[in-house]
Amino acid sequence: MVESFPLPTDTTRIPATVTKLPGTEGGQVNLWKLILSGGWAMIILAGMSIVTMMMVLMNLFTLRRSAILTPHYMNTADVLLKKRDYLGLLAISSRHSEAVARVVQRTLDFATKNPSASFEVIREIAESEGSGQAATLQHRPTYLADIGMLSPMVGLLGTVWGIIRSFGVLGSGQVAQSRDVLLAAGVSEALVATGTGLIVGIVAFFFYAVFRNKVQSLISDLETASAHIVGLLAVNYAKKREPSRAAIEEGVDLRGYYLWSFMDNFEWAWGYSQRFGIVHVDYDTLVRTPKESAIWFRDVIKNNAVDTAP
Repeated sequence: MVESFPLPTDTTRIPATVTKLPGTEGGQVNLWKLILSGGWAMIILAGMSIVTMMMVLMNLFTLRRSAILTPHYMNTADVLLKKRDYLGLLAISSRHSEAVARVVQRTLDFATKNPSASFEVIREIAESEGSGQAATLQHRPTYLADIGMLSPMVGLLGTVWGIIRSFGVLGSGQVAQSRDVLLAAGVSEALVATGTGLIVGIVAFFFYAVFRNKVQSLISDLETASAHIVGLLAVNYAKKREPSRAAIEEGVDLRGYYLWSFMDNFEWAWGYSQRFGIVHVDYDTLVRTPKESAIWFRDVIKNNAVDTAP
């Protein structure tokens, strides 16, 4: 027969040790103490957050359409290019800060110093300077992407360092509190750095995405304006290489040529359907109006020279 014995009842009470989480003294969260609990990583993250705000403000004020081109400058450039006043446009471009002004300045500076250069070379100069301006625009927001990538890593490093320190304290055996509670307190303290790093990273990546899209729009505007300038230069270079002028440059002793014709008249093959004269004739009223070609020819006679500016 097996006898049963009642188990002794342990009525000893063990007082529980309450460990307060860092920064929660008095039942309220103390933000400053919470930040201090993050350790040395918080100093680096604070510096990153300051740099992030500076970059955001700088990009807000500099990434504007007026920094790329302005209607006033484009209108001035259009007029001067049509007049072939390259030196005047070069002087105006040097006083403007727009990105398209830098492209025009570099292009015209090369063209005026190298009048024999072909249009293909001039276009390469314009494209090279435009690419440089576009690269400068794209480079500005990349610092935000770098901060967005590095800040979570710094926060994680601070967390790992805090956990290592907590385990080191537990391993020393010189603790009076419960090891589980002490470990939880140490981990919560270390995770402050990770949370802060994630916040800084999210903010940095958000503004990087905003400014990246803005930069793409500005680069598109720069390409459009540069293409317009290069197109006007192409027209002028086509005029520059007219056959008579090209013949002179190649050594032909060309003294002059006959103009056909002075006024619009009856052409034996085309009748009145074509107008070859430099003076327009209204066949109904016989009113005669000089055309732009007549004004150009007048200036050639007056100056006894043909404009050879590029």
